[in-house]
Amino acid sequence: MEENPSTASIIVCSGELCKKVLTYDNNFQWGYPISNLIQDDVPFDYTYNHGRLPRLSITVLNQHQPPLSHLGTIEKIVINTLEEWSKMKEPILFVPEVNKFVFKLIIAIFLGFGTDDTQIASMEYYRKVYYGLHPTPINIPGFAYHRALQARKVLVNKIRGVLGERRERCNDPNLNTGIIDFMAKADYEDGRPLNHEQLVVLLIGLFIAGRETTSRTAIWATIYLHNHPHLLHKA
Repeated sequence: MEENPSTASIIVCSGELCKKVLTYDNNFQWGYPISNLIQDDVPFDYTYNHGRLPRLSITVLNQHQPPLSHLGTIEKIVINTLEEWSKMKEPILFVPEVNKFVFKLIIAIFLGFGTDDTQIASMEYYRKVYYGLHPTPINIPGFAYHRALQARKVLVNKIRGVLGERRERCNDPNLNTGIIDFMAKADYEDGRPLNHEQLVVLLIGLFIAGRETTSRTAIWATIYLHNHPHLLHKA
C-alpha cells in the first residue's frame, strides 16, 4: 500500500472481521510468496499453519489470558514510554523509538510483563530479517537475503536461550507468564504441543510481523492525528 498508493486496499478493524481474515483460510490466502527465511530447516509449514496458529492463539487467549487482561499492561508501558520521551532534551527519532516501544508491548504480552528483553531486543537483527523476506534469495555476502540469514542465526540462539531459561523456571511462582507459556502446553496437532524449535520459529515470526505492522500503524495514526488535530477533540 505504501509503495503503490494507487493500489486499492481494505483496512479491517473490527474484531469479528479480523478473526475471519486470520482464521478462514479458504477465503483469505497469503498475498505474497512464502519465504523459508523464518522457519529455515524447522518442519513448520506457514502456509498450512496460517489459520491454525491464530486459532490456537485465540483459544489460549480466551482460556487463560483474555485480551482485556492485557489492557493494564499496555497502558502502563505506553504511559512510561511517553514520560520517557517527554523528559528527553533532544528531538527523538520517532520511527526507531516507536519500534522499540511496540517491541516492549509484544514481549510483555507473549513473554510476560517485566521480562528482561535485553537478549532479544536488538532491532537491527529483526530489521535485517524483515528486509530479507521478499527479495530474491541470493545467499552471497552483500545481498539482503544473506544478511537476513546471518541475523536469523543470532536471533534463534538468543530466543532459544530465553525459552530455555523459562523452561527451567517453569515452577517458579515469581515467573511472569505470557501467552507463549500457555501455547507451549496447548494441544496443537494430533494432541501434541509445539516443540521447542517450533516455538522459536513462532516467536521470530511474531516479533518481526508484530513489530512491523503495529509500529507502522501507530506511526501513521500519529501522523494523521498530527495533521488533523480536530479529531483529537472528538476522542
